Amino acid sequence: MSYLFVCSLGIHILNSAGLLISGTAGVSMILLRLTDLSFGTLFFLLNIPFYILAWCTLGRDFTIRTFVSVSLLSALSELMKHYVVLSIHPGLSGALGGLLVGFGLIILFRHNASLGGLNILAVYLERRFSIHASKTTLFADISVLIAAVIFLDLSQLGYSLVAFLLLSSVVGRYHRPPKWAQSSLVDAKAN
Repeated sequence: MSYLFVCSLGIHILNSAGLLISGTAGVSMILLRLTDLSFGTLFFLLNIPFYILAWCTLGRDFTIRTFVSVSLLSALSELMKHYVVLSIHPGLSGALGGLLVGFGLIILFRHNASLGGLNILAVYLERRFSIHASKTTLFADISVLIAAVIFLDLSQLGYSLVAFLLLSSVVGRYHRPPKWAQSSLVDAKAN
């Protein structure tokens, strides 16, 4: 549960500064500008289709853990929105938010779960094709950043890019496939 608090705090810090992060969280942050729905609600709703991919390809346990993680993150985000007021420079927000979300994702991946959306895709690609999760995350970051050009000014884009790079750097540096995935990676490399 503490890893979800770390992730939700990172997202709250980014939201407070009007910055973005990757994946369905970033898409939810963009959609905040277009709808009256809250981040928690948007994040929960956007993840629903990804549970089908998770159930069919990553298994029941992974899907249930991910559903619980997404639900709790959505709830924690709602609580933080109401009870945690922040005023942080956007540069520090980008750095701190990216680091917190990155470390939270690593812990989730190691517990055979994710925060849904493109993280499900990242775990699937790592298991199936040995594509490191940081590569998929970086691709998602770039896609969200391109979509955000319409909604953010240059400074917000730059600070969001700092968050994206730090998240990807943390995942790339510290994420190691768990033991259940390492044997399949060795088998895939031997073939």
